[in-house]
Amino acid sequence: MNKTNNPYRDALRGLKLDDPVRAFFDWCRERERIRVKRERGRPPPWSADPIFQQGRFLNVFREDDKGSKAILRFVGRAGKTVPELLHAMFFARWCNWHATLDRMDPGLLRQPERLRHFLLHEVEQPWWSEAYPVVDARWEGKTYDRFEGCIELFSRCLDFLEACVRGAAGNVATATQLINARLGMSNDFPIFMAVADVAWFEPALIRPDSPVPTGIGSAPYMDLLQQHLGLSSHEAAMRRMIELQPTHWPEARRAFTPIDVEYLCCECRKYYSYVNGTKRFEGRNRFVVSGASSDSL
Repeated sequence: MNKTNNPYRDALRGLKLDDPVRAFFDWCRERERIRVKRERGRPPPWSADPIFQQGRFLNVFREDDKGSKAILRFVGRAGKTVPELLHAMFFARWCNWHATLDRMDPGLLRQPERLRHFLLHEVEQPWWSEAYPVVDARWEGKTYDRFEGCIELFSRCLDFLEACVRGAAGNVATATQLINARLGMSNDFPIFMAVADVAWFEPALIRPDSPVPTGIGSAPYMDLLQQHLGLSSHEAAMRRMIELQPTHWPEARRAFTPIDVEYLCCECRKYYSYVNGTKRFEGRNRFVVSGASSDSL
């Protein structure tokens, strides 16, 4: 992931946080309480915390988010072979928009012209999510933007993608590096997410407990945890947070994996950026109550 130009680098600079470990688990407990109240039909506000009332945050567990649910449904409708799984997963992460994925037949992935028409004319625009950017990728001398990547790229490099995933010995970071060594993306986040999500379907290919790289949005809070715990790396800090979960949050419905900790550090960075005054409740950051969604708050 591209850390050389990290817009979040200074988001937590100057923040006074006595115990970032406790703060991390406090955030998790409160966010999960909000999800439960909302899903049970309780009226808002679901928290007395003004930041949770006004800001948008993902759920504690990725499988509870609307986008992840759509990806699970979409890939689950695709074929059962590893190439079919990878094709569906990479498309889903390049698209990353629940409305498109829920309407689309994964069989269109093998029909590029029909897929092109579907994305341009048969779904609401934009057909992709603006939650994170997908930069250009390169393959065999040709550059593919997000759209052409979805239409043409994956079918042309499926054998390569499968070889990288199989050759990574279950490691998310290794597979991501192997793939991006050829695709040359300046921000490899979509590759990372596609590879990591393979573990939902084929844990023998990508281990759910695999180490993961730190994204630019997670790095500031991971830095706090690493320093507070006196550890040598973000990877070590992720492992330690998993070890500490039974002490700090014994009632959690499942144990964390490294990708959970990485992902939640991004959400904690958002939350404590509001505390720190480096993030404001405006634009897409502001939460507006609606009855249709429970993926963010």
